[in-house]
Amino acid sequence: MAETATLSSKVQIAIREAIRTARAWKAGLTFAFVSKDTGELLVPVPKTQNLRGLAKRARPEEYRDRSNRI
Repeated sequence: MAETATLSSKVQIAIREAIRTARAWKAGLTFAFVSKDTGELLVPVPKTQNLRGLAKRARPEEYRDRSNRI
């Protein structure tokens, strides 16, 4: 059965410990809500320092703009 949560009177949702542990989510983590059809997707927002070096080998000169497609 899927994990469930209830929206409190303070408009808060508690995420179950099993999910927090499996995802290594800690207090203070920021989330983004992405609309998907009739629901919302909860996505953790990475910290800037965790993105450092992500595009190390990216070559902007090889970037193809989508505006030139037919």
